[in-house]
Amino acid sequence: MFVLPFLAALMISPSSAVIDPTTGADVIRMMQAKYEGKWYRTLTFVQATRHADGSVETWYEAMRIPGALRIDIAPLAAQSVMLFRNDSIYRYVGGETKLARSLVHPLLLLGFDVYGQPAEKTIATLTALGYDLSKVRSGSWQGRKVWIVGAAEGDTTTTQFWVDQERLVFVRSLATHPQKPGVITDVQFNKYVKLGKGWIETEVLFLENGVVTLTEEYRDMKADPVPALDPAIFEPGAYRAPGWVTE
Repeated sequence: MFVLPFLAALMISPSSAVIDPTTGADVIRMMQAKYEGKWYRTLTFVQATRHADGSVETWYEAMRIPGALRIDIAPLAAQSVMLFRNDSIYRYVGGETKLARSLVHPLLLLGFDVYGQPAEKTIATLTALGYDLSKVRSGSWQGRKVWIVGAAEGDTTTTQFWVDQERLVFVRSLATHPQKPGVITDVQFNKYVKLGKGWIETEVLFLENGVVTLTEEYRDMKADPVPALDPAIFEPGAYRAPGWVTE
């Protein structure tokens, strides 16, 4: 339909204009704002974990956003569990605690928690992890436009994360390996599908200097499952059966 220029201007709402981010903090605020009150708050899925030696494990995963991820490694009778809770990791073997230490999981933060907590909290955590949020640029990844936060063009060694511009979901991170000088780690969240009013990747690749070292494949994803997850399964301490798993 032909519209006179001055009428067209009146029809455009200022709030609908898309403004490019000038900092990585802007990108985080955009991610949180786009899905505020919409993103799922709990999640379960089954993961095939493929190691470089060809072995495959089944992991049963349950998440509460923000700040809680539990992984039960098959068979359940082994009571082998990894629990990420806020800024800590716990490891159980045979139902007994084998590890408990501080750890912030950046993939959990960028892939999920960003949608379930205030943007300023995510920004503060990313800054503490060493991301330079003053740097942001436009790029492309797998045929889609992305925002690249933390590094200048051509820099693949500085800690950085990539976000799909349209969907505003995390798709990639690059960094120098903390224990292996000269090795670049590359984590990719691939094959996104809609889940509830949000999204979920169905493939995660971990690479070192371009070589895949670990592949994760998701299936049976359920957003905000019914019945609701028992909050106790995310509490550190004595082993608790996951409850939602039928093995």
